[in-house]
Amino acid sequence: MSKRGGFSGGMPGNMNNLMKQAQRMQKQMEEQAKALEEKTYEASAGGGAVKVVITGKKEITEVHIDPEIVDPDDVETLEDAIAAAVNEAIRMQDEDQNSQMSKITGGMGGMGGFPF
Repeated sequence: MSKRGGFSGGMPGNMNNLMKQAQRMQKQMEEQAKALEEKTYEASAGGGAVKVVITGKKEITEVHIDPEIVDPDDVETLEDAIAAAVNEAIRMQDEDQNSQMSKITGGMGGMGGFPF
């Protein structure tokens, strides 16, 4: 009669391989995160009248505003264009980060691809 539960004879070796793979994946993710932090993302709005540059850390480093969009009687349009450009730059950074991390985890999701 066979026992139920417990580890079979080959399991510790498989567990070691799994741990090594997880450590490799973690190192790759850390390296990729650092590389992403050093990238910049540029987005524009208002037909190019407002341009925003952010870093991979989502910090705004540049804002360019075409003087033609500046109308003291219509500040709301300028505000909307700035918000739209910033949001687009953030979306671009998020999409890039998710894409790069997915390559490492094989699209498994969760914490490093583990469901916990």
